[in-house]
Amino acid sequence: MRLTQFTDYALRLLMLLAAEPDRRLTIQQVSEFHGISRNHLMKVANRLARAGILSPSRGRNGGLRLARPPEDVGVGDVIKASERDFALVGCMAGENCAIAPVCRLTGVLDGALAEFLASANRYSLADIVPDASAFRLPAVPEPL
Repeated sequence: MRLTQFTDYALRLLMLLAAEPDRRLTIQQVSEFHGISRNHLMKVANRLARAGILSPSRGRNGGLRLARPPEDVGVGDVIKASERDFALVGCMAGENCAIAPVCRLTGVLDGALAEFLASANRYSLADIVPDASAFRLPAVPEPL
């Protein structure tokens, strides 16, 4: 199993925000910091906001912030919100399989996936993020 680049970007974005949970960062700041396409990052932020993980705001003092404390954001929840396809084999994605009526593989893989997400959820963003001094965070622009 391999997580998508989308999930990688989601985790990087959230780790940066978790390093300073009281600060708002813009898409542009995060994009420049991580060297990630601004357009890709906008899609990531949008999905995380719809999942209730991010709190975006618009305007002069707008930006991105975690919707809840880093201790309350499970790594497994981020993965689940970011990944669109957990079909580990073709039949789980609806592909035709001659042995599907008698196969037990999908049950095994569903169980393994559930254990993977549960294991990831034993850790929060707070557990995986060093303190803010470990990051060279982008400067916050002064309001006009």
